[in-house]
Amino acid sequence: MCGIAGIIDLAGSRQIPPGILTRMADAISHRGPDEDGYLEEPGVGLANRRLSIVGLFDGKQPIYNEDRSVVTVFNGEFFNYPEVKTQLEARGHVFRTHCDTELIPHLWEDHQEGMFEHLKGQFAFALWDRKRHCIILARDRFGICPLFFSQQGDWLLFGSEIKAMLASGMIAAKADLRGIDQAFNFFAIPGPATCFAGVTCLQSGQFLRINLPTGGQPARIDKKYYWRIDFPDQGHEDSETDPTKLVDEFERVMLAAVERRLRADVPVVSYLSGGIDSSIVVAMAAKIRGQTIPTFTIQIMDLKLDETSQAAVVARHIGSTPVVVQVGANEVLESYPQLIRAAEAPVIDTSCTAMLRLAGSVHQHNYKVALTGEGSDEWLAGYAWFKIHRLLGMMDWVPGIKPSYWLRRFLLWGMGAPAGSRDTLDRVYRDVQSYTSYQDIYAVMGTSRLRFFSPETLDKLKDYSPYLELDPNFDRIERWHPINRAFFWAGRIHLPGQLLSLKGDRVAMNSSVETRYPFLDEDVFNFLASIHPSWKLRRFKDKYILRLLCERYLPKEVAWRPKGMFRAPLDSFFDHQIPQYVEQLLSDESLKKTGYFNIEAVKFWREMVRNKQVRRVQKSSVELGLVAVVTTQLWHQLYIDGSLAEIPSQAHGPNPVIPITR
Repeated sequence: MCGIAGIIDLAGSRQIPPGILTRMADAISHRGPDEDGYLEEPGVGLANRRLSIVGLFDGKQPIYNEDRSVVTVFNGEFFNYPEVKTQLEARGHVFRTHCDTELIPHLWEDHQEGMFEHLKGQFAFALWDRKRHCIILARDRFGICPLFFSQQGDWLLFGSEIKAMLASGMIAAKADLRGIDQAFNFFAIPGPATCFAGVTCLQSGQFLRINLPTGGQPARIDKKYYWRIDFPDQGHEDSETDPTKLVDEFERVMLAAVERRLRADVPVVSYLSGGIDSSIVVAMAAKIRGQTIPTFTIQIMDLKLDETSQAAVVARHIGSTPVVVQVGANEVLESYPQLIRAAEAPVIDTSCTAMLRLAGSVHQHNYKVALTGEGSDEWLAGYAWFKIHRLLGMMDWVPGIKPSYWLRRFLLWGMGAPAGSRDTLDRVYRDVQSYTSYQDIYAVMGTSRLRFFSPETLDKLKDYSPYLELDPNFDRIERWHPINRAFFWAGRIHLPGQLLSLKGDRVAMNSSVETRYPFLDEDVFNFLASIHPSWKLRRFKDKYILRLLCERYLPKEVAWRPKGMFRAPLDSFFDHQIPQYVEQLLSDESLKKTGYFNIEAVKFWREMVRNKQVRRVQKSSVELGLVAVVTTQLWHQLYIDGSLAEIPSQAHGPNPVIPITR
């Protein structure tokens, strides 16, 4: 992948401010250390930092069509590039490079806004049509590649990362409480709000069409969806009941997805955990290649969390000797400042530090591309909350009584949820118009915001609904099977807002590594969306059809191993060896400066956790809430006001130093 940035004059054709494109591109040089490229003309400026993976020697951007009337800068990969290129050449288009970027101008010429149905892959791009006097900013279906934009007066800026726009000098770094509220509600920031005032995240499956002023007409910006997550109406799922036929089809689309993601002009490696998702990807890659591919594994230095023994079983089965990256409590704390710099947002999931260091190891071993098994849990009921929802749903067989509703309220009471939690939870269910397993977990966990936000912050957010900002299509959602409704929220919130960003693109591209996701192949999603949910959650067994497929490639004990949650240590934020920078961030003075949090509440709950006086049922909510407080303060220190704390020098630099064993 690469990094893109640009500036557009919405008022006419003024000259681009001197040096601005170079500053924006330099701010994201880690995304593309191999080459840079620019287009600068009155009214339009485009920049690219390239990580060369396909078309190594002739893929320098920007890239044009035949008469240079259409120009593009691109971040990502089109995995169906060879097939679409052949189709376009048959229609008379002339290709001048061996790079997949060149699909964009030719497809635009033929199909304009209909071009997206011809693209399979992960992408974010900007396209400038000189004849039509319009610009397109677009993002892939699932949100793998990021793209942000901001309108500053008559200028519109965009970039793969917010730091590109901050480097322009035209945007002041100010906090947007909506983004911080998303972090507490979802432990993810799916957008469109970000933590920076005036900066918007283009949503997955969306594009902007910017018609520049011409013929006396002012500039016009239209935001449109070309694709949205969809499922069949309940009762209209695929009626096939033969497991062999279904697994055969699943195997076909998965093999094709893995094969497409092995296409590159550089070597491809894979992440390997103890779970079945990455294991099946590695096993299929070995079958396609006829030999195993290099693998990288994380070893969490905590026996309760470590999965390397499970990963070793798979590695032996496929003949791989993985590089093992060790991560313990010290590494978590050392890496957090660099993680927040990369993420440009608070990060509550401490395992993101492990992924940061894993990508650093891939880079140190001179690789650029890694396969990963992420994206399976969202479509195959891989999270515990899907089972919880099924259990709660089974309680509601008596019409009109709804015992699950009262159980949810009882759980809030048992957790010692803060005042206002019941009203907050009721509002969430009202906003989403139904109970789903996603809200059963995250709406409850999100009540920690009431525990830690200052009264002033809560007052400013009283009319804000992060769920409604996601623009859900309730007319469609209410027609789906309840499990598919939960898949939608996971795919709309958790996937783009955490797994693919904070745990995906941002930590991988920080080390100039592109991650590829076979489970997020368009054909794989379409197949899984079409089948009945019982093939995904069979009674209380998650990923049922995937486990049947895994039996063909992996030892049976691996295929049916219970799912474990990948986690990194939380204790490092709470024990008695807390680093000085964390203490400084949580000092009364620092908390007062930011104003986000209730100072007395933070002190009280820190002491309760440190002395192990937090009740078991509320432990996760409180601890994750405190991590959110720390990382929000750290984000503020790094991006808004650098006077809160002294960040240790080892936290600086593009890539952390990682201990590696074989």
